[in-house]
Amino acid sequence: MTKYKVTIEVIDVLGDGKCSLGQKAGIIYNYPEDRGKMCPSAFYVLYPWIMVMLSGGSLWGSEDDMTTGCPDYEHQVVYKISRKVVEE
Repeated sequence: MTKYKVTIEVIDVLGDGKCSLGQKAGIIYNYPEDRGKMCPSAFYVLYPWIMVMLSGGSLWGSEDDMTTGCPDYEHQVVYKISRKVVEE
């Protein structure tokens, strides 16, 4: 079975550009190492997509990345979830 490394990058903060937890474009999280550093509400939304990426699934026609946002409708943080094959 193929193993993957998943990264989550903050690519934008909509609204006034200020996340209430201080996330800014350019921040990169590695899953699972940085799980505790992420906003809990955002992680709740991102987790199912992370699991799809780790299991080798595809989303909306893209094999290795996708974008989605956190649940904060006033200051939505936009994330890019990417995966790379881990060489064994």
